Amino acid sequence: MTAFHSGFSSETDSTRNIITDTQQIDITKLSQMYQHYVEVKHQHLHAILLYRVGDFFECYFQDAVKLAQELELVLTSKQAGELGKVAMSGIPHYAWERYATCLVEKGYSVVICDQMETAAEAAGRLLRREVTRILTPGTILEDGMLKCSHNNYLAAVVIIAEDWSLAYADISTGEYWVTQDSNLELLTQELMRLQPAEVLFPTNTPDVPRLLRPGETSDKLPECLPSSFCYSLRPQTPFTPSEARMRLLNKFKVLSMEGFGCEHLPLAVRAAGGLLEYLEETQKNTFAPLQPLRTYMITDYLIIDYQTRRNLEITRTIRDNKFHGSLLWALDRTSTPMGGRTLRRWLMQPLLDIQMIQARQYTIEELVKDTPLRQGLRYLLKQIYDLERLVGRAGSGTANGRDLVALADSLAKLPELALLANEGSSPFLRDLQQVPPVLEELSRDIRFHLVELPPSNIKEGGLIREGVNHVLDERKLVLESDQQWIANLELEEREHTGISNLRVGFNKTFGYYISISRSKTNQVPENYIRKQTLTNEERYIIPELKEREARILTALDDLNQLEYEIFVELRSRVGKHAEAIRQVSKVVAALDVLCGLAELSVYQDYCRPEIVRGREILITDGRHPVVEQSLPAGFFVPNSTILGVEEEIGFPSPEEFEEKTIHQREQHNQNPSNSLDLVILTGPNASGKSCYLRQVGLIQIMAQIGSFIPAKSAKLGMCDRIFTRVGAVDDLATGQSTFMVEMNETANILNHATSNSLVLLDEIGRGTATFDGLSIAWAVAEYIATDICSRTIFATHYHEMNQLAVMLHNVANYQVVVRELSDRIIFLHQVQPGAADKSYGIEVGKLAGLPSIVINRAKQVMEQIEKHSKIAIGLKKLDGY
Repeated sequence: MTAFHSGFSSETDSTRNIITDTQQIDITKLSQMYQHYVEVKHQHLHAILLYRVGDFFECYFQDAVKLAQELELVLTSKQAGELGKVAMSGIPHYAWERYATCLVEKGYSVVICDQMETAAEAAGRLLRREVTRILTPGTILEDGMLKCSHNNYLAAVVIIAEDWSLAYADISTGEYWVTQDSNLELLTQELMRLQPAEVLFPTNTPDVPRLLRPGETSDKLPECLPSSFCYSLRPQTPFTPSEARMRLLNKFKVLSMEGFGCEHLPLAVRAAGGLLEYLEETQKNTFAPLQPLRTYMITDYLIIDYQTRRNLEITRTIRDNKFHGSLLWALDRTSTPMGGRTLRRWLMQPLLDIQMIQARQYTIEELVKDTPLRQGLRYLLKQIYDLERLVGRAGSGTANGRDLVALADSLAKLPELALLANEGSSPFLRDLQQVPPVLEELSRDIRFHLVELPPSNIKEGGLIREGVNHVLDERKLVLESDQQWIANLELEEREHTGISNLRVGFNKTFGYYISISRSKTNQVPENYIRKQTLTNEERYIIPELKEREARILTALDDLNQLEYEIFVELRSRVGKHAEAIRQVSKVVAALDVLCGLAELSVYQDYCRPEIVRGREILITDGRHPVVEQSLPAGFFVPNSTILGVEEEIGFPSPEEFEEKTIHQREQHNQNPSNSLDLVILTGPNASGKSCYLRQVGLIQIMAQIGSFIPAKSAKLGMCDRIFTRVGAVDDLATGQSTFMVEMNETANILNHATSNSLVLLDEIGRGTATFDGLSIAWAVAEYIATDICSRTIFATHYHEMNQLAVMLHNVANYQVVVRELSDRIIFLHQVQPGAADKSYGIEVGKLAGLPSIVINRAKQVMEQIEKHSKIAIGLKKLDGY
């Protein structure tokens, strides 16, 4: 960032006797303004205080040093009374959002202390300044500080022994949720799902409130809370049962919490109430309206832990943590920011409610079949702005004229959307067929009041149309008359003086003036009063000009103030309709997602999966939704999947698949113990085993959000959880090796998977010695097949594990086949019944470009290893092993 010099001192005195600590000074020796600064700072010790002084927001003392370091600004100094100079750094008031964004992204809280009156109103005394906003990572509203496709969640956690509650809100959209549980591991997973910008945690230590930036550790936080988040340590009082409950009842004007579903969840009430208190404290007079509190249970949704989301690359890729290449990237065809956020939420929280899944499917199916309807809806959706956040800013009193015009234009499109939706009969189209008439009125009202292209600054006039307010119109006429007099003055004075290049100008310092080049000063009339001398010109005033100037400036101030008052009243009216607008925006966002998924289904040839209550996973010619889009058309090799049905039935041709499996399902549902629960998948490296595993998991997730899937056909039972163990990762921060990380993840799966879970395991046991690894892999697979009975695909290079299929009736062997030629191998990427007896590791190394001398030596070593391994196995058999 380019260094900014505030202009108060150019000397390099940042290393000299400049005061930088407010804790070590006698405040009475400071001038009055700095005394007030220190008083405000002591109320917000753990935040950066931006203090408005004229056209700048300035920081002093330790905050000046911090601001200069974090934003790469010039640190300077300023005289502050008897104590001498204090450290100072500043930013222009018009650019405060840009600088504040940088600070908030770094995990800081920012306190805005603004001027509440002008110098004229103060009449010689110290200007009144007040804290108007406290910006923290979880409480920002400004459009430039938010990511349009991400929610910005503020969370609050209350933990008592093993019981916990989590409340979270996004003040930019009004969402407000709370849950309670008794499994602390689920709290960690829920935080990882939400990725909140800030987490509140109550503590009874005396040094609160305090903000811990990401990565900071504190003995005040329990171990179950990840250190990767920004935590605000808060006093216990707002989180006490009585205080929290009363705050919520007063906020929503109700007599009990029954209607919110948490009357009998005391920890939920405490977390939600503590979060609400924090919002009231930080937002001051800009508190955006929240939606009614909603209670949910984590077990109401498909549970996907953080490691599984990472392995499946749902929102970010593993390799470089990028959006491009993730499942969300592959599926997102939304047209609105709120649609993008909704799709993200759906993917992070798939459904267990079959009826809701089918309602989404029905809507997608109708949109797939009716191309004109789908394209018409998408055309209109592209013209709708972010209704959720626009009305949030209106409700908080931070919206400007352009925000309201964008809101009005969006609301004006709703009747057209409703008219088009009437052509459909599916659930989500029916929800949009009636638009509240009050919103149409509101759109017309905004457009009646505001000019076509309002300025961004709402205090400098130019906002309100003619005909809105007769007093405003009259004042405008008077002002225009005086401005015309000024315009005529230039022509009159040129004629009067004979100076052809005479001109009338204006600046904020001197007001209106008459400019004459220095070569013509001998022609200046006697009634001209010299005001300023410049290099090439002289500037003059005349009494008549200053009189008009006073009238114009006074009239302009009055006009701007009246326009501001009219705008604020209009904005307030808009804010009162926040709930109705947000309800409509939810419907619009959901329809946007479904239109996008329908568009994707058409162009990628997706099918509608049949969702059932059984355990079967039957996929004909499934494809990886991300890899397929990354390859040229037709290059991806599809593969079928069979799990949860009676015994192994093989992978028939697509035409035979449905017919051969239909008679298995009823028998399986009656006797799940006879089903095919575990597939041992073998095959060479780089043949597509990991892709196949991820493909099955992603298809299941897509199906449970109600999407169509990349397959020819499918019948899918519901999963309560999805687990993956894919890839090798060190956790150097905690001193854990690759193998220890692998074992930790495997232990988590074995301890939490159920018979209704989907488990995808890749190369368990490869991080240790061969026989140790084989033993662990065998035991894990055997335990899953005999004790858990979850639907599992177990990819491995331990070909010995194929014997499990002989020993256990619910285990089957499949392989990714290759074509072996005399000098090379060809990967076919096809999954078929049977067991591979080779890993072709040396051949893969050859394809990767290893030197031929290394390849030849590897073959020699392999022959020796195989020879001795066979001798060892023979000896063990003789020993009765």
